[in-house]
Amino acid sequence: MRRWWQDLTDLVLPAECGGCGRTRAVLCQECRAVLSGAAASRVRPVPEPAGLPVVHAAARYADEARATLLAHKERGALALAGPLGVALAGAVRAGLHRAGGEQPWIHGGGAPVLLVPVPSGRRAVRARGHDPVRRIALAAAGELRRSGIPARVLGVLRQRRAVADQAELNSRQRLENLAGALTVAPGGARLLTEGPVVLVDDVMTTGASMAEAARAVRAAGLVSNAVGTEAVYEGETRESREEQNVGSGRERTAGRPGRRVIAGAVGVGGVVDVVGAAVVAASPDSFEINRN
Repeated sequence: MRRWWQDLTDLVLPAECGGCGRTRAVLCQECRAVLSGAAASRVRPVPEPAGLPVVHAAARYADEARATLLAHKERGALALAGPLGVALAGAVRAGLHRAGGEQPWIHGGGAPVLLVPVPSGRRAVRARGHDPVRRIALAAAGELRRSGIPARVLGVLRQRRAVADQAELNSRQRLENLAGALTVAPGGARLLTEGPVVLVDDVMTTGASMAEAARAVRAAGLVSNAVGTEAVYEGETRESREEQNVGSGRERTAGRPGRRVIAGAVGVGGVVDVVGAAVVAASPDSFEINRN
């Protein structure tokens, strides 16, 4: 009976820390400190792709942080979404302060911050059995709300064509591979005007994925499509339910938010813009060149 209970527990909680391997800890205090112990920093890959928004990262993609992200993404250690979400929320918060100063979302007022995840390919999601970036984003939204910043996840980005595996591609090849690969779902452009948009991802290396996500969001424009809007909201309702299972998720946005346009969320000519981007971790080299 004891062995059966042990096996069942291992299915729910990891048998070792996702970062360093310490036994009986989802993520030990030392590894949590690596992810969230320091203030998030602005990061810039070299070369920096055109159109890349201002990106903030919570940690360097190395050692414990890298191991934790891979355990969540590739090994299905879903309990790590909570601490990874806390780290991502810190990066989002740093970007909002830099972009907004005294804007109302910093102090818990106005429209919610819209966290827009960079989408994973359908094949990758099927292979992993979950969408790691979306799961971390849901945890981050809950953490932001608990700190007084209204936030919700807006999963409107889609891949409109297949892309090659980027693991062996250099920065130029990644840009070419992703060029024009993302689009905003029907009705999504209108939703993107309801608050400041922050693109989110788990890791940034060359910045190609984030730059392409920013291009797709900016190109979306203000599209009025009632049918498409309802379809996206149905997805968001499902995400809201899932958020209760990621972190504590105690504060749930009730009802359908009003259509309010925030200064800085919409660019010239009605093209949706982003106020920044945030990732859990970025390439160590991107922390070194931090021009202001």
